[in-house]
Amino acid sequence: MVHEFQLRVQPHEAANEQSLARYIAREKGMDERKINAVRILRRSIDARQRTIYLNLLVRVFVNEMPPADEYTAREYPNVEGKRPVIVVGAGPAGLFAALKLIENGLRPIVVERGKDVRTRKVDLANISRTHTVNPESNYCFGEGGAGAYSDGKLYTRSKKRGSIEGVLNIFCQHGASPTILADAHPHIGTDKLPRVIENMRNRIIECGGEVRFETRMEEILISGGKVRGIRTNSGELLADAVILATGHSAKDVYRWLNSNNITLEAKGFAVGVRLEHPSELIDQIQYHSPKGRGKYLPAAEYSFTTQVDGRGVYSFCMCPGGVVIPSASAAQELLVNGMSPSHRGGAWSNSGMVVQINPEDVLLPEMQIDCDGIEPVPDDSPLRVMNFQERLERLCWVMGNRKQTAPAQRMTDFVRGKLSYDLPRSSYAPGLISSPLHFWLPKFVSTRLQRGFEKFGRMSHGFLTSEATMIGVETRTSSPVRIVRDNETLQHVTVEGLFPCGEGAGYAGGIVSAAVDGERCAIAAKEYLS
Repeated sequence: MVHEFQLRVQPHEAANEQSLARYIAREKGMDERKINAVRILRRSIDARQRTIYLNLLVRVFVNEMPPADEYTAREYPNVEGKRPVIVVGAGPAGLFAALKLIENGLRPIVVERGKDVRTRKVDLANISRTHTVNPESNYCFGEGGAGAYSDGKLYTRSKKRGSIEGVLNIFCQHGASPTILADAHPHIGTDKLPRVIENMRNRIIECGGEVRFETRMEEILISGGKVRGIRTNSGELLADAVILATGHSAKDVYRWLNSNNITLEAKGFAVGVRLEHPSELIDQIQYHSPKGRGKYLPAAEYSFTTQVDGRGVYSFCMCPGGVVIPSASAAQELLVNGMSPSHRGGAWSNSGMVVQINPEDVLLPEMQIDCDGIEPVPDDSPLRVMNFQERLERLCWVMGNRKQTAPAQRMTDFVRGKLSYDLPRSSYAPGLISSPLHFWLPKFVSTRLQRGFEKFGRMSHGFLTSEATMIGVETRTSSPVRIVRDNETLQHVTVEGLFPCGEGAGYAGGIVSAAVDGERCAIAAKEYLS
């Protein structure tokens, strides 16, 4: 017999399956000896009060065994010789689009400008060691996309466009832990996600698809208003449908589209900094205890949001027990991101702290940035937000001594408008340099961050502290451009057979929503080719 129960338990009572079975037997009047297994279907932490509870939905197997697999597997047929569809980009949108094409009997040809997920690690290490950025292989470009080495968080608020549970099941089928099906904020971890990505790539190849690395798209071939294929650095590829899933950092793609009259529009995004605290301090604050998280709780998360002068100020991509990483995708730019391993056991916790930017905001006097080497664009250009983004990243690079050494400031000094005499220890491997972020960040951003930090400090005692370090700058929160598509067919509004997809096209934000959009575009391509 199988039972499902909603439980509210203390962490030690859910420390393992045996202790949880003991609790269920006691509370529900069952014979513990007859409980063969307990499966957690949903799990979240309630840390609002001093006593911490776990809210669980569990499935209890009495006198019978659970199924061997805790996830639902998909069937993928062989598509060798079937009609091809080109997928540009091997991030989550591209990989999930390719798998969905196979499900629908089409043959994906995936082209990725960067390297495979393992080889790519050498180029990532060189950013920290030698301050050298490979423009084709970095934290933004390469197999797995920007998410492969920036945490693997799977939480999303976009729940209306497709099956989130289906995406999580596919991750499990390719090697992710089934715990992601239960956690309220599922997370694979930077240390484990590469293997999952490799398994997805191998699946595509085994089924007759192709995955080509170090293959950069240079042109979309269009004839009579319809896609005919693409031209790459290694030759032409022909197909009647192209799924464009290039990610939010492919600025050369945006420029080519704009210069070839492919309809684009400027899109709002958010900019700010990475804020890094000692993880022990965040544990103490969030779990209301000087002992921190103790033995049974994970590294604590937080989420802050407020409004300052009509714009949102909020935390973004919080990484408990993680590190801050250099995320430039070209020379002479500096920006940062965060990531965590699966165990989240590091000495620091970080998050983006950002300010909402609307397209019209970049035209304000307090948003203008003097920056050599980057020409301004017209005020009505769809690339104007991207141009602002580029200028801020170039300015940050200059403030970092023209290397990947990041400008930084103690949190309290930033709020007071004071240069930091010294800086706390940090996880940021290329190194930090004390810099007056309050002075050179655009006033539109810096003043809102200052007031936002004061509010967050009042909301959570101890959060506003000199032990926290602001590291500049966080600019790749989402795409600064939207590639306009039809809401029904998901094709570009003027080019048939072109399916702008995922975060780079402006229709997703994060791994799961990008994966969902990839599946939607694959289904739309199938309908178009039919």
